[in-house]
This record gives sequence, structure tokens and C-alpha cells, in this order.
Amino acid sequence: MPIWVNEQYDPCGILYSCIACCNEDQAQDCHQSFKDNLTDEQVANGWTAKIRTVESWDEVPVNALKLD
Repeated sequence: MPIWVNEQYDPCGILYSCIACCNEDQAQDCHQSFKDNLTDEQVANGWTAKIRTVESWDEVPVNALKLD
């Protein structure tokens, strides 16, 4: 079962926030929320929201909020 990882990065490429879960619908909702909560100024400055899947909790950043 894949683990969905939502990440938000600042303009320097530093991970700002991360939420991981096993439910795809919940992950897609979280990703949309991450994107929607970025202001136009943040986007212009290089902030990004990304979603990806991993196969193991060992691949999830340690500072992530993990929802199971």
C-alpha cells in the first residue's frame, strides 16, 4: 500500500511542512489545501506544494505529521 506524502517547500528548497497518510482521498485533499493556502506572493517567490508516494514509512521525512 503506498504512503502519500504532501510537502510544502520554501524558496530555498527547505521542507516547510509535511503530512503523510495512507488514504489517497485524504492526501489529495491535503495537497489541494497546501496549494490553496499559498499566497500569490509566496508562489511568485518560489514556494511549492508537492505530492508523492513512497512504499515505506522509512522514506517519509522524520518531521512529517503521520496520519494512519
